[in-house]
Amino acid sequence: MQGYIIDVKPVKDDDLIVTILCENELISSYRFYGARHSNINIGYKIDFELETTKANIPRLKDVMQLGFPWILNSQKMYAWQRFLKLFYNHLKDIEELDSFYFTNLEELVRKIDKQNVLRAIIESYLNILDFEGRLHIDFECLICEINIDFNLSLVRGFIPVHNSCIRAKRFDINKIKELFINKSAISLENEEIEKLWDIILLGL
Repeated sequence: MQGYIIDVKPVKDDDLIVTILCENELISSYRFYGARHSNINIGYKIDFELETTKANIPRLKDVMQLGFPWILNSQKMYAWQRFLKLFYNHLKDIEELDSFYFTNLEELVRKIDKQNVLRAIIESYLNILDFEGRLHIDFECLICEINIDFNLSLVRGFIPVHNSCIRAKRFDINKIKELFINKSAISLENEEIEKLWDIILLGL
């Protein structure tokens, strides 16, 4: 099996509970501590096997890390790990996982190799919002429910609001409309990318 590690929780004696996002499911598994075990961390893609135990959680074994071309790039890896960590709270209560999430991460890995990591993540996140029906392309303010023609801010989930209603960071509405429709961050300045990244970090 293959999947992306989205959560690692320490338990007794340096053992771990590892949550893995696979193609069609989230797997929580038990990882026994041992010097011969390969290193694992949030954001790693791994090939692994599961062993059934008497407990209600399988044991993670035969783990092999599947590297990325950019895995030693600390800037890209740091942003990638922060993004992957958000998936745990977003998906942890879902029983059957659509393959979209795994496929979207596979595509994101390829995009990060060729473009700025934050721009790639923002575009990937827009695909998630669109897939889940949460991409608000009508630009109606969440607070006052009046259409936004200018004076745009975004809150968690990239939900549009009037800046005068919420006093959040302001965006150029034409650029955000283009971003939402084309799911491309090419026309955004670096400062705007940083502001969108801060919103993503609030939660998926």
